[in-house]
Amino acid sequence: METLLFCPLSLRGLLLRNRVVVSPMLTYLASAGLPSDEHLVHYGRFATGGAGLVFVEATKVDPCGCSTTKDLGLWSDAFVVPLARIARVIQAGGAAAGIQIAHSGRKARRSLPWEGNQPLATCLGVEQDQVWTLIGPSAVAHSPQCEVPVAMSAADIKAQIEAWGAAAARADAAGFDVLEIQAAHGYLIHQFLSPVANQRTDGYGGSLDNRMRFAVDLVRRVRESWPANKPLFFRLSAVDDMGWTIENSVVLAALLKTHGVDVFDCSSGGIADQVTGAAPIAYGYQVPYAKRIRAGAGVMTMAVGMIIHARQAEEILAEGSADLVAIGREMLHNPNWAFNAAEKLGIPAPFSLLSQNAEFWLKKRSRVKGIQSSTSLGDTVPR
Repeated sequence: METLLFCPLSLRGLLLRNRVVVSPMLTYLASAGLPSDEHLVHYGRFATGGAGLVFVEATKVDPCGCSTTKDLGLWSDAFVVPLARIARVIQAGGAAAGIQIAHSGRKARRSLPWEGNQPLATCLGVEQDQVWTLIGPSAVAHSPQCEVPVAMSAADIKAQIEAWGAAAARADAAGFDVLEIQAAHGYLIHQFLSPVANQRTDGYGGSLDNRMRFAVDLVRRVRESWPANKPLFFRLSAVDDMGWTIENSVVLAALLKTHGVDVFDCSSGGIADQVTGAAPIAYGYQVPYAKRIRAGAGVMTMAVGMIIHARQAEEILAEGSADLVAIGREMLHNPNWAFNAAEKLGIPAPFSLLSQNAEFWLKKRSRVKGIQSSTSLGDTVPR
């Protein structure tokens, strides 16, 4: 059976084996920004499970941009070799290796999610000798519970843009195939886009064009460091229910396409403490955003958000809503999601997505009489 989900996709000089993407998901497993052996296991299992592209979580370009003390970092050359191990593990599993780079801006300096995700009063940074200062486009706090950030000066803006460019060069040196810029969920770039968080009166604030300027300048700088043959993704909150609209996202996507962004990863929300924007959380609740941006801006998009079932993912592509689908928490539940989806959709040779030894033993398992294959399991998407 032919499917779009398991049709290869060319992006610049990269050929993805399928359209299944593991979404960047924070693990909070780093120490002073450095990855651990747990990261190798975590990311390797997704690649060996058949995904086409595996993204490493939001990796910070500046220690002051960390959300927590356990975030991954890419603010110095010391991170290149440890991160290169993760890229190699992903690639050895048959997937392309992606990495997302980020800065949390005024949303930085928080406790871990399972410790309440609350603002930290301490100014002790991820690095012991660092003062953990919150910065943002304006001196406007994320919430009443949060500290007011320092409004970035023109020099600060220039330095931050340079930090993103330097991080992109390090990601390339570490051997990653794909780079994603995190501009969603109320983090620094989204803060510049937002008419709520951005109260500037200079060339980086006020009109939509001015509020988009930071994102444009940053993308241009990243593209200088990121090779022309490697794809660049951009994650945006398509809507945030706080002044940023889908129409704004269409304009931004069309503009950034001209500066070298290849795929737009369409999420939502986050400029305040709400997460989802206007749409209630349900199966595929953010897919319409990817469809609208894809059609309106003439760009490639990636759909995210409660994509659970194989047939659901296939329908998203078949309906022209997106070019890729990103799976998050469902991958944590089943790292072999891509392989299972291939079985359920009846593609030829689904076992070839697996490592050689797993292919051999699971083929043998499938021939044992009485063992229920995953192809017979339910895959119905509630309507």
